[in-house]
Amino acid sequence: MPRDPVCGVILNEKTAKYKITHDGEKYYFCSVKCKKKFKRNRSKFADK
Repeated sequence: MPRDPVCGVILNEKTAKYKITHDGEKYYFCSVKCKKKFKRNRSKFADK
């Protein structure tokens, strides 16, 4: 199960509403707020 890289919530990739592909990897988010935070500072969160 993927984990939201911003807040750490564990998500189900089949039901997660918010996702992004960055450098060939998929990232899943619990909310649009976390997705926006990730987009503003990808390098900080992509390494988690």
